[in-house]
Amino acid sequence: MPFTAADCRRARLDFPSLARTFGGRPIAYLDGPAGAQVPQRVIDAIAAYYREANANTHGQFATSEESDARVHGVREKVATFLGAADWRSISFGANMTTLNFALSHALGRAFAPGDEVVITQLDHEANRGPWLALGERGVVVREVGLQADGTLDPNDLAAQIGSRTRLVAMGLASNALGTVNDLALARRLSRAVGAWLLVDAVHYAPHFAVDFQALDADFLLCSAYKFYGPHVGILCCRPGLLDSLSTDRLRVQDPAAPFRIETGTLNHAALAGVGAAIDYLASWGEGPDLRARLVDAMAGIGAWEGALARRYAREAQAIPGVSRHGPAFDGGRRAPTVSLTVAGHTAEAIARRLGERGIQVWDGHFYALRAVEALGLDRVGGLVRTGFLLYNTEEEVDRLLAGLREIAAARG
Repeated sequence: MPFTAADCRRARLDFPSLARTFGGRPIAYLDGPAGAQVPQRVIDAIAAYYREANANTHGQFATSEESDARVHGVREKVATFLGAADWRSISFGANMTTLNFALSHALGRAFAPGDEVVITQLDHEANRGPWLALGERGVVVREVGLQADGTLDPNDLAAQIGSRTRLVAMGLASNALGTVNDLALARRLSRAVGAWLLVDAVHYAPHFAVDFQALDADFLLCSAYKFYGPHVGILCCRPGLLDSLSTDRLRVQDPAAPFRIETGTLNHAALAGVGAAIDYLASWGEGPDLRARLVDAMAGIGAWEGALARRYAREAQAIPGVSRHGPAFDGGRRAPTVSLTVAGHTAEAIARRLGERGIQVWDGHFYALRAVEALGLDRVGGLVRTGFLLYNTEEEVDRLLAGLREIAAARG
């Protein structure tokens, strides 16, 4: 169902942090790509776990059994959220980066010297560094080039994937430029040579419904703190695949999926928050079941976020001295993330001056360092990045544009 301005006003009441002011004005949280604010429902769920069921798992007493049940319930909700086959596909970790390093260690044991992994210039370092590290084992890492418009070169993607390719690791959406990548092409090319496909959905999952089975990927990673939850990393695996990998684990760890890659005790209270975040998103949709409500909610919320981003991009790039970087808003699928530079000003200085006005945006490379380097923007301090979520408003866009116009008109 549509997500309207009235819905946005109502949603803002759910987030305690949005009541905070700076310099006498409400803070405009336009830093969503670095992490969403958290609704009261999620905070309450975390507190409730500590009040009611704080115990380790697999014990023969009530609070331990309740912890088991709650963690299992969250796995089921995350599987529904991601469109996975069932809860056995869902593993948890401290964050996406930690899980991806654990996965690279496991896959590295399956690779032989001379085997190849394909990564891209567009990706976050969390989906580059773990694979680059396999060079120490003799694995050859190939890199798909980034084009000037912020999209990956499809011809180069095809050229980099060959008979020795064992894994293609690619983001669904860029946290720096908002690009949504052609995963269908990556799937066809990787499947043709028998390679695994790993998808980084950290920046995609907060804005679009994910359908893991439709993507036909082998691995997918995301982070709950991007979609209104706490810091928890999530790994979704093709059924049966994780069981075949030699993971880093203690001999006392359950060797079956999804536990096989989970080292140590999980953060059970945070997992309660993940489940509550998914329920919160679903509350904005309609349908006969959780999956239907989530898909409906993400469509409505995504349209709201996209409209704010399109307006900001259009008006910002009309300001003298402002250059926008990333794919055009031309009707194709694109994350509501807008990055720009301003002639005569560093990204850091712009973000600081906006921050003084209570407008929170990010500057730099956002751990997508290779993309910033490929575009030659590291020499000017990177980008000024704005990202929109369900609680952002037209009034915040007005404030942001006014601040940007003032900064662009002044000397650096």
